Amino acid sequence: MSAARPVEQVLWWLAAIPATMVIIVGFGLPLVQSLVASFTRDGVLTLANYELVYRLYRQDVVYTVMVAAAGLVLTFGIGIPLSGYLRLRHSQTAEFLLKVPLFVPFVVVGHAMRIFLAPRGTLPSLLHALGLVSPDTTLAISEGWIGLPIALAWKHLALVVLLLMGAFRGVGEEYLEAARGFGAGTFRQIWAVLVPMAAPSIGLAAVLSLTSMLASFSIPLMMTKGSGPQMLMIDLYHRYGLHGDFGTASAIGVVSYLLAAGAAYYYLKGVMRQ
Repeated sequence: MSAARPVEQVLWWLAAIPATMVIIVGFGLPLVQSLVASFTRDGVLTLANYELVYRLYRQDVVYTVMVAAAGLVLTFGIGIPLSGYLRLRHSQTAEFLLKVPLFVPFVVVGHAMRIFLAPRGTLPSLLHALGLVSPDTTLAISEGWIGLPIALAWKHLALVVLLLMGAFRGVGEEYLEAARGFGAGTFRQIWAVLVPMAAPSIGLAAVLSLTSMLASFSIPLMMTKGSGPQMLMIDLYHRYGLHGDFGTASAIGVVSYLLAAGAAYYYLKGVMRQ
């Protein structure tokens, strides 16, 4: 047994080489190349690319963070109670319907939400028909910053429910029975038992959702008109695709990476403390 262990370790290392090479070649090297390009202009080391990002896109940085944060709050504000309720009151139909957005492409979500939230779209027409909004009132939900968090939350809710349901099901039934023995209702069992015991999984789901929202491209592209603040991925596409400015596009990419890495840092810091 002891003679086979070193051989087994070597085999594990050999099995990990292809995946490691993919990470190095597919992610590590382009990241280093982008980082070098962000500090280079015409072959000279400079901060000009970052100065341009600050001058032209600082409002877009704030806008991206605000939209992602609003989408995250909306996603978990709905996802945690729903997942907790499904953990306590099992419903296969509701669970299946909540996972449907997983199979809908981002660009389809953007197009559907643009129609649903448009000034004369499905939602305003329904509100007018119910008499909740005056026919003279124009609801421009899809054109403002409110529509984007709604669309991002709908798309990411399925992934969050999937992760939280797995975490909540890992909580032993004896803890819930003890809480019920002390008179805890459904809401109390969710917030006093399920959420604290599944906190690491909730943190991981939050980081994954936030980084995905920060990198959103298709949904913002479908729902915005091209004027006003934009998500950073659209700025990156315009800077490189339309202007051919790889240096500034790389600087925008580095800023986006730092935003995502910041969220991951706080999550890993919390995990290490535990």
